[in-house]
Amino acid sequence: MIFKTSINFKRLIIAVLIPLAVGGISSLISLEGFKSYSETAVKPPLSPPDWLFPVVWTLLYILMGISSYLVYEKDKTEAKQPLAVYVIQLAMNFMWPVFFFSLGAYLFSFIWLIILWAFTFAMIIMFYRVNKTAGLLQIPYLLWLTFAAYLNLSAYILN
Repeated sequence: MIFKTSINFKRLIIAVLIPLAVGGISSLISLEGFKSYSETAVKPPLSPPDWLFPVVWTLLYILMGISSYLVYEKDKTEAKQPLAVYVIQLAMNFMWPVFFFSLGAYLFSFIWLIILWAFTFAMIIMFYRVNKTAGLLQIPYLLWLTFAAYLNLSAYILN
């Protein structure tokens, strides 16, 4: 049996570039704060090395883009609400490093991250209903946000 799949590579590339751009711009805005935090903050146990963050986030943004593409291509009408939630969580994702690293608002950032986690969880469910693969591709992101919440709360307590 031969399965025919048609991939619109232009849309796929755009879908992947959107979260990469959001993450890249947010990283540039908060870079000095990240450096300062890395040098001066008391870090909790299990804190990964600094070089791991951009690697993980790049992979997660790529998965976000692929996932959003799969939802968009599956059913344009059914995709509207899930993609709206995707955009909201992406905007919240953009702001978290600014709040945490640039402003040093650790408690506010933790609360923001919990809300982001809830939007991401809702997005996963909505994506899964449209395209199972799209929903499953978001699970590493939710797990990373959970770990980030631990790091964020620990930073608030320790600093």
